[in-house]
Amino acid sequence: MKRTAALLLTGLLVSGCSGDDDPRVETAEVGRATVAEVVEAPGSVGARATAALTAPADATVAEVLVEDGAAVAAGAVLVRLSSPSAQERLDAARSALARAEDAVVPVPRADLRPLQDSLDAAAAASFAAGRSAAALVTDPHARARAVQQVDDAERSYATSSAAARASLDQVDASADGLEAALAAVTDSQRASASAAVVAAQATVDALAVTAPIAGVVTLGAGEASAGGSGELAGLVDSLPEAVRGSAEQALGGAAAGGGAATTTSPGLAVGTPVRSGSPLLTVTDVSALTVTAEVDETDVLLVKAGTPALVEVDAVPGAEYPATVTAVDLAPTTSAGGGVTYGVRLALRGGRTADDAPAPAPRPGMSAVVDLQVRTAEDAVAVPSASVVRDGSADAVFVVEAGRAVRREVRVGAQGEELVQVLAGLEPGARVVVRDADRLRDGQAVQTAAADRT
Repeated sequence: MKRTAALLLTGLLVSGCSGDDDPRVETAEVGRATVAEVVEAPGSVGARATAALTAPADATVAEVLVEDGAAVAAGAVLVRLSSPSAQERLDAARSALARAEDAVVPVPRADLRPLQDSLDAAAAASFAAGRSAAALVTDPHARARAVQQVDDAERSYATSSAAARASLDQVDASADGLEAALAAVTDSQRASASAAVVAAQATVDALAVTAPIAGVVTLGAGEASAGGSGELAGLVDSLPEAVRGSAEQALGGAAAGGGAATTTSPGLAVGTPVRSGSPLLTVTDVSALTVTAEVDETDVLLVKAGTPALVEVDAVPGAEYPATVTAVDLAPTTSAGGGVTYGVRLALRGGRTADDAPAPAPRPGMSAVVDLQVRTAEDAVAVPSASVVRDGSADAVFVVEAGRAVRREVRVGAQGEELVQVLAGLEPGARVVVRDADRLRDGQAVQTAAADRT
């Protein structure tokens, strides 16, 4: 939605009084003025930053170190929780890490190379003795056969010995691979156990809940426990007083808060049980306020970082707060009605009331209307907005000359609620028709007031 505001023209509107057939027209003198084009958009006030803190584990509130609404510094301890289960998990993780660090799986080794060396030496001696014995044979043919048998036996043994030594090398390589695999498994166990210790320690450390940012604390509520007895208590409390006592007796006192029943409260009390992930408190940084406006897709291209704006907060009627655009979303938001808008974020500054007194600081979440001053033209040739007629793809005005309405095409710039900037097609001093101009035709005779003023 587009809304505009501007200064009045120096010319004054006048009513015409005409004769019989010629239409009466109202005119204004074209002058110079400041024209401001404003895009209006709904918005809401936000905080500079908000941090919602939750319970890191199932625990009990042991200590609340701040009051609701207190201002705290970043890093301040706000709440201490007690969680035996978290401490037990840490102890178990440390024990698992100790076992993993002590775990050593030796691979048994048997060095058979000395035995193979002994066998090779004995075989060599045997072959030498065989050759000596063959040399004593007197028959040449028999001696040759004997030497041949020794040589064949030696070659066969050499082949077997080489195969045996290769097998020993393969066994050693397999043992090395097995040792490497066992070492990798052990290292993985140690890494997993170490990560478990780190995670468990982080959970225990997080039991001291600290403020991640500076701001104002809003204490949250714990969850009801003990099998839903808190819900029973609420039901019993809603019964008429005459039958409330009987209901409590029938329920065995559980609804009256007996046993381990715990009900929730708006604050955060010592002894309150909380579940992992349940909200504890919120820290809101209100040192600087922001506004998020939803700008229609037809106007968002006129908005950019640095665009000034004035913000009106519903809760502070009559006050205006200056603001400046800091960012424009690239992704659109589609409304339930099918319209497309883009989020525009602005930095909000201190405002002034209608009587120029300091306006109270709004609270995050308050509704607002944002007037984005997308274009401002100072000392511009300007005409009343009602004088501009859209004719197809062109803009035009009707200028009164010698008693006739003459159509002039114009090029417009900034478009205000009351004034429109004319960039070309019109000069100051001309008189333009400012009412029912769309009903006129070029060259039509018109009547203006006899005492037309400027």
